Amino acid sequence: MLNLIARQTDAFEVLADPSRRRIIEALLSGEQAVNDLVQAVDIHQSGVSRHLRILHNAGFVQVRPAGQQRFYSLREEPFRELDAWLAHIRRHWETRLDRFALALKATAQARKREEKK
Repeated sequence: MLNLIARQTDAFEVLADPSRRRIIEALLSGEQAVNDLVQAVDIHQSGVSRHLRILHNAGFVQVRPAGQQRFYSLREEPFRELDAWLAHIRRHWETRLDRFALALKATAQARKREEKK
């Protein structure tokens, strides 16, 4: 579990950058060449290339060379891992919050009973 947590921390660090999130959003429509991404996200080509390298190293994108061009697309696996980790955290907090809501309700009901006496 510790290894999964470390990987998720790394993933969150990678995804913390708004430019990388814009590139990911642009890639939601499918595979794109670097120049198309430059136009889509309005970042200079060197910046897009740097962010793509970071996303590739973190496993979020894959690259397909075709002659002089490089085509990038999203990889499903890291997003599924993040979703699973977040679901685990969400279940933990939902359970705690449900118990808290029940305690609040019981407290409110007890106060109402006291007020009626």
